Amino acid sequence: MSTQTPTETEFGEVSRLKGIAFRYLSFGASVAGILALGVLLAYVFWDALGLETAGTTWYLSYTATLLVPLLAFIVYARTRPEVAIGALELFSATLGGVMLTAATVIILSVVASPPIWFAYFLTVVGPALGMFVYGQYNREATWVGLGILAAVVLGPIVGTAGLGVLSSLGAMLGAPGVYFLSLILPAAGVAAYLAHERLELSTRQSIGVGVSLPVLAIVGVPIIDTIPAVARSVWFMALVMFGLPAGFAVANTARQRERWAAFVLPAIIVLGFLLGELVVDVVGAAEPSPWLDWQYVTSGPSLTNAAEAGLYPAIIGSVFLIVLVSVFTFVFGVGTAIYLEEYAPANGLLGSATRIVKVNISNLAGVPSVVYGLLGLGIFVNLDAQLGPVSYGGFGVGTILTAALTLSLLILPIVIISAQEAIRSVPDSLRQASYGMGATRWQTVRNVVLPRSIPGILTGTILALGRAIGEAAPLIMIGVASTRFSPPSGLFSQFTAMPLQIYAWAFLPGDDFRYGVLAAGVVTLLIVMLTMNSVAILVRNKYQQEAH
Repeated sequence: MSTQTPTETEFGEVSRLKGIAFRYLSFGASVAGILALGVLLAYVFWDALGLETAGTTWYLSYTATLLVPLLAFIVYARTRPEVAIGALELFSATLGGVMLTAATVIILSVVASPPIWFAYFLTVVGPALGMFVYGQYNREATWVGLGILAAVVLGPIVGTAGLGVLSSLGAMLGAPGVYFLSLILPAAGVAAYLAHERLELSTRQSIGVGVSLPVLAIVGVPIIDTIPAVARSVWFMALVMFGLPAGFAVANTARQRERWAAFVLPAIIVLGFLLGELVVDVVGAAEPSPWLDWQYVTSGPSLTNAAEAGLYPAIIGSVFLIVLVSVFTFVFGVGTAIYLEEYAPANGLLGSATRIVKVNISNLAGVPSVVYGLLGLGIFVNLDAQLGPVSYGGFGVGTILTAALTLSLLILPIVIISAQEAIRSVPDSLRQASYGMGATRWQTVRNVVLPRSIPGILTGTILALGRAIGEAAPLIMIGVASTRFSPPSGLFSQFTAMPLQIYAWAFLPGDDFRYGVLAAGVVTLLIVMLTMNSVAILVRNKYQQEAH
């Protein structure tokens, strides 16, 4: 007669009381953490916006015209997922468009001149974009991925070699001509593609959408010329970087009847703000005196007068820096993850080397940031090497390129690990099915693996970039200045970033610096980071919906 004996797979005695206690302790810890973060953010915003000077009537006015309608809309959308998704898409596209426009103006107008941008557009951006679009229409072209990689790697070398001739051609066209050819015309192709593939319009309608963009750009020039503060170049950039995502979000929401209520959100924000301003003016309520205003984001820093202090050079430096870090990190991080998971050998001597590399990448993710600062100092600043006719003496102390490469090294392990996990989560059955239909390994990676792993890849990239934009220790180690009174003008220019400028203000005497100006800097940094994240989250959600 057989008897039952305990096995290693049995859980044994389970305590219901311990489970309940753990559940409520976890819930309490989460609530306490959220409340602590909320109190801290409220305190910082209170100082940055000068809300202590506002009267009770001001608060009541905006509560009635803006806050209450917003809360009512949130309650309404909470039980209607399609409305919530549409509202999030409209908000993210608008906010992201504003951020993209500002970043484009900073990089193409403030940092790089139109002729230099045109040279690198012809050698890097244009070929890479053209091959990407061709690959979308011809899925059988297996050479597209390698072609884009070659354009990204070899294009800057060719552009630098021919910079004199190509920049002269750009100077002949002038700034509006350069931006029309390099921004408006490619954006017209992107608009036609989105209209056909995403909005499911006919070929004729999609072509009409694409043609309407350059027509609108030309027709709007006489109107823009009447506004002294807006140049034609800025108009072209805003039309592409703001008009294209915002227009797509509006069209995508309008074509789905269940999302029409999402248009109430922008109406509430705009009309609520205008109505609140009207009520405040009529009743004569005392308004706040914010430190974070237009003068703050357009002026240089001051170390003596808090009222004249501004964050403009640091904002430009941080935006320029994070754009370069995003490009370096995404290209090299995702490329490394794809190789390690899809191409690297698993057996033999090379397989052992691959496992050693993976273990070291995991260990590097926990290295303190100051160590990466020392690494950047040694490799990108102090290293002096001679390889035949080629000599290397670093990229300069405290330059944009040095800082971008150093921060890229800092967050590369995080991006690689998250990308590996996302790629590993794709079932092998999908790969085998693709191989069974005759697809090559690259076609399988591009058409099967990447579309399903890109949400996880973007999640890791978002977290990594959020860490990079707030880092100060690595920048201090490579000699980035804590205060500069002019924005950077190129890759090898000295610059400062928002965390360093905030750090410099924190030790100045006077409450105006240590509370008002510093708090305004923190809020500006949060706004830039959250805007960047909102765009990435929107893209991630799009890919996630397509994957499902």
